[in-house]
Amino acid sequence: MLTKLLIAFIAFMPFLVLILAILFARKWLIRHLFRTMMEILLTDEYGENLAETIPALKRLGTISMLENQLRAEDGKLLHRSLGTARQWPNFDSITFIPAQTSPFPIDKEVVVDMSQTIGKSAQKPLHIDIPIMIGGMAYGLAVSKKAKMALAQASAKAKTAINSGEGGILPEAKEEAHKFILQFSKTSWGKENQDLSGADMIEIKLGQGASAGMGGHTIAAKIPADAKTAMGLEEDEDAIIHELFFENQTLSDLKELVSELRKTSGGVPIGMKIAAGGNLEKDLDHLIKIDVDFIAIEGGQGGTHDAPPILQDDFGIPTLHAVVRAEKHLRKRKVKNDISLIVSGGLNTPGDFLKAIALGADAIYIGSAMLYAINHTQILKALPFEPPSQLIWSDGKMNDKFDVKQGAESGYRFLHACTEEMRIALRAIGKTSIKDLSSKDLVSYDETVAKMANIPYSFTP
Repeated sequence: MLTKLLIAFIAFMPFLVLILAILFARKWLIRHLFRTMMEILLTDEYGENLAETIPALKRLGTISMLENQLRAEDGKLLHRSLGTARQWPNFDSITFIPAQTSPFPIDKEVVVDMSQTIGKSAQKPLHIDIPIMIGGMAYGLAVSKKAKMALAQASAKAKTAINSGEGGILPEAKEEAHKFILQFSKTSWGKENQDLSGADMIEIKLGQGASAGMGGHTIAAKIPADAKTAMGLEEDEDAIIHELFFENQTLSDLKELVSELRKTSGGVPIGMKIAAGGNLEKDLDHLIKIDVDFIAIEGGQGGTHDAPPILQDDFGIPTLHAVVRAEKHLRKRKVKNDISLIVSGGLNTPGDFLKAIALGADAIYIGSAMLYAINHTQILKALPFEPPSQLIWSDGKMNDKFDVKQGAESGYRFLHACTEEMRIALRAIGKTSIKDLSSKDLVSYDETVAKMANIPYSFTP
């Protein structure tokens, strides 16, 4: 027995020596490389020193430096996905006022109503069980067929509405959805009578937070064949989203369009979506005259599949500012009860959703947060060599690996969890219905926000 152990030990000795040598050599090599690198870093003149990039990055910013290099690469118009990276003012400084000594909090067994109605003045208002709706994400131009199906199925389970976006109308997604909002865009597609008459609500898109009122151009090679069919495009035909609906467009043209769509659709709510800008009140006055049933406004934090960085970063106003100004103006014009307000743009958490509603929104749209939700653990299929978005974009390299059923379930769970958090918040405020929530339930520790939103400043009794 001892002899066998000795033989085995002798046989293993070369491997043991090799392992120790590698470990020692690795330790020596790492130490040598580190010392050499630090010596260069600490002794080279600034003009020849790699450390020169540190203040440059701090001054220019990592994103600006990267995007400038991409501009220098081919001189083409730059497009960025998922919206601005700038830190816009948000809802963080606003908090809810807890009910403790009359009113009291609501018992957890009491049912809290989260349902909402959009377009109350319409012949056929839109009724949804929760005030969180899935925003417009274009099938074929942004998201893939599988991603659109997952979003539609998630909306059905949560009993809410999904917006078609300005891509092709996917019949399967329309059938799967609980409530279907048709986005009437500046395109040649999405305007068939069967599409209009089968919608639960129609949103005329004038603009969005990430690209203002500008259109878009997607080359044929980037559009999947099934999406081309849905949009009625030829095999080699590009998809064009125009800047205007009509030649020499006027507000009268838009008013006539609203009236025509109201008749064609059989009386569902007809509204318009705009990017919130500095002339918000003027824009709202125009939409009021056009006689819409709802207005969707999107702040500067809104995301998109791609848009020039200058439109994402340097146009629009923050969503917080937009909802406060819009609610105030609609109330001033005495139309707040007649025209529903939908808000979107950088709303990512249940707290964001509820605060936007407390400040005057009837419902909110979510986009990017929903895309990450349906991707959930499926992102592991893409990481670490591809970004997770490659699983859900229409031209994504890995969109064939996206699982619709798994994505739909993850999306529904996200919506359900958000709704439950909003419910418990309402109970803590002392409310049994989201319709009873208002700015009176809010306070802010930012004096400017408190003043502009007309809510108490937390230092003031």
